[in-house]
Amino acid sequence: MAWKNGESAIITHRTSNGRNPRKVAKKKPKRRLPPEVLSPEEIAAMMDACADTPAGIRNRALITVLYRAGLRINEALELRPKDLDPRNGAIRVLFAKGGRSRTVGMDGQAFDALGQWLEIRAAHGINGLDPVFCLLNGQPLQDGYIRVLFPRLGRQAGIAKRVHAHGLRHTHASELRAEGVDIGIISKQLGHRTIATTARYLDHIAPYAVIEALHSRRW
Repeated sequence: MAWKNGESAIITHRTSNGRNPRKVAKKKPKRRLPPEVLSPEEIAAMMDACADTPAGIRNRALITVLYRAGLRINEALELRPKDLDPRNGAIRVLFAKGGRSRTVGMDGQAFDALGQWLEIRAAHGINGLDPVFCLLNGQPLQDGYIRVLFPRLGRQAGIAKRVHAHGLRHTHASELRAEGVDIGIISKQLGHRTIATTARYLDHIAPYAVIEALHSRRW
């Protein structure tokens, strides 16, 4: 397919006898924006933008799980209380991408932040069969709500970057790499099929080898 001035070309198809040509316009591929990793200060500002209300505390807990466990948004929204193991610092993900399940780790401080929401949740009579992240009537949160919420929190926090749920997963992966965590562990944490997938993922998020090589150059 030919491209001219950023517009899709018109492809002409002819019948076997050369008559009755028909034109088919092919759409230009959708532009994919590069990932933007948030700093710890930006994450903190985003959390501070959450109101001190039950919904705000829930939203802060959701940000914490996405950031500190690196879950996909649908994985987080499918969590049930029985999937949480704060004593061992583990979260069981039963509805992962591709129908696979896995167990991920999360630090104790993050579990403490999540515990604040769990206490509020229990005080409202929400039972253990309802999703961890739910409305105060136990109904599940919708991902459409999150798509609106996160950019709004980003604006309130004064963050110039794009703020979205998957960006917190990018931030989690980037921080693990910067901390020198083995790529095999990062791969299991993220739920990738292969380490090669994780290597491509990390290089797409933060190509540290390129950055470090050029950062060390001198005039």
